[in-house]
Amino acid sequence: MRWNVRTTVVTAGLCLGSPGCASPAPVLPPSVVTPPTPVPIPSDVAQSDLPPIPRVRGPIAIRVAYPTPGQLIASRDSNFIFGSIGSGDGTLRINDQPVPVLPNGAFLAFLPLPPHASAAYELEVVRGRDTVRAVQRITLPAPRLDLPESGALLVDSTSLQPRTPGMWSLADRIRVSVRAPRSATVSLRLPSGVELPLRNAVAVVDEVPEVGRFDLSVSDSNVFAASVPVSSLVGAAAMLVVRRGRDSVRLALPAVTASDDSEPRWAVAGVAPSTLPDTDRVVIARPVPGGTYKWFLLPGTVVQETARVGDASRIRLDSGLDVWVQSAELQLLPTGWPPPRRVAMNARVLASDADWSDVAFPMTSRPPYVVEEEDRALVVTMYGTQANTDIVSYASADASVDRIEWEQVSSDRARYTIRLKHAPYGYLVRWENGMLVIRVRRPPVVDAARPLAGLSIAVDAGHPPVGSTGPTGLYEAVATLAIAQRVQSYLEARGARVVMTRTAPGAVPLTDRPVIARRANAHAFVSIHLNALPDGVNPFNAHGTGTYWFNAHSAALARELQRGMVARMGLRDLGTNYDNLAVLRPTWMPAVLCEGAFIMIPEQEAALRTPDFQDRYALGVVDGLEAWFRGMARVER
Repeated sequence: MRWNVRTTVVTAGLCLGSPGCASPAPVLPPSVVTPPTPVPIPSDVAQSDLPPIPRVRGPIAIRVAYPTPGQLIASRDSNFIFGSIGSGDGTLRINDQPVPVLPNGAFLAFLPLPPHASAAYELEVVRGRDTVRAVQRITLPAPRLDLPESGALLVDSTSLQPRTPGMWSLADRIRVSVRAPRSATVSLRLPSGVELPLRNAVAVVDEVPEVGRFDLSVSDSNVFAASVPVSSLVGAAAMLVVRRGRDSVRLALPAVTASDDSEPRWAVAGVAPSTLPDTDRVVIARPVPGGTYKWFLLPGTVVQETARVGDASRIRLDSGLDVWVQSAELQLLPTGWPPPRRVAMNARVLASDADWSDVAFPMTSRPPYVVEEEDRALVVTMYGTQANTDIVSYASADASVDRIEWEQVSSDRARYTIRLKHAPYGYLVRWENGMLVIRVRRPPVVDAARPLAGLSIAVDAGHPPVGSTGPTGLYEAVATLAIAQRVQSYLEARGARVVMTRTAPGAVPLTDRPVIARRANAHAFVSIHLNALPDGVNPFNAHGTGTYWFNAHSAALARELQRGMVARMGLRDLGTNYDNLAVLRPTWMPAVLCEGAFIMIPEQEAALRTPDFQDRYALGVVDGLEAWFRGMARVER
């Protein structure tokens, strides 16, 4: 199962609401999953159904794998429940609904959520004259407050926005909103005593506020909102006043303070503790607080802080772009600190290594930047930067860089396009001796007859920590290690050198895995996972095989791996997906995460316990790698 821990380093979104994430997963004995042994590589695996599910006859022992006791369910109407009754010869009812039981005792159901009054699944298993019952209690989202149009005036105080105190620029405007009956009037009483009306407007609502999921199909006509200048909110606490007839409700807004725009607040980024080496350490910036990752700043970059709300700080990259970082990453500089002056000077392509070329931009200060890939180019945008590049020097023997072009996009934004002689394969961004250095990686030389021979492949057995668990207790990390070891065997049989990020049951930190691959100079990184669904999704309609990539130079590899896995395993083709995942963000090599099967689906969990299906998963991955590198050999010709 893919996951992203939202930290300030290179990782990032807890898997809240996903099965298996809420409790420690059991580590099963080695006998549960057969370890791989070197075997001849079959020329083909015939398409067939999943391996037959073994019959289990034993005492009835009800075990619910998901949801776990007390689990907060991130849906409001229906959800899945899965586990095992310990034997395949019993009949099961959950909340009086019949649920099929597989021969090995596993079950999976998609049922209406129990009422709030009970908040529990009641399971009953009957076998002959024996009956066994169990109760699994869960936590349900608080029902959305009903706001009647008459009678006592009710206001949803939990919907009040903003929710936390914040420091803003005087030039900002803040959205103020609350849920109230449509028959009421809502106004904002400013510290000056002036009242501003809030208008009723239909808004998209947060379906499950506790876990931050948004359902764009649900709207709320009870929302009243206004956009208010920060300058009008500074001082004593402002207050929302809701009135209907003689009734009124008053809600105080959290304190709003304003920074002095005449004295910018400068800070150095990258001060949060980290175990990563400097080469891999970056500061994550997002378009919205707590949102997806987009920019990766070098530690030591000086930025202007323009707002702070909760644990998030807004920083200005240049006059046209503000982004958000975690406040813990910033160390404020003394008042009166001079703004950084960033000038990019004469660039040069340095003498290349056999595997890479360095493009160096001498600069007066580290710039915020973003690198974007084109067909045969890397486009480097430098924020808060003026370009003063008169001469570009090229090493005569360089085999990667064709030419460098530049433009001053705005008065404080420069853009350099590094035209390549080949498609982008990988790159690193570093700060060295007063220069921003873009290390451009060259594709390997590939033998079309043996496309994997001599290459280095990093194989990552997904999890632990965390990970999903199947209905009968198969833990994702156990199965992924067995599959990854088979991938290793088949790759080595085809001439590749394999770097394993995990070789034992113990946890390997998420941030360490791509570092292991980079240090080994791997030519590709493949992370092996098994999927699970978020709450509220019907599992009978949404399972199969999928692959994930983040950097553009990984997309073609993802497509080949997807083809290979679908051909070998024969599951539904879920396609490839761009996704911002921790192990996919490193840029030095193509990186793909494979979700070959769904461990929460009983039939697929049973198949994943068999050497045959583990081989089919592994061979699909190896086939995809071989096809992708073989295609690279054709391009070179």
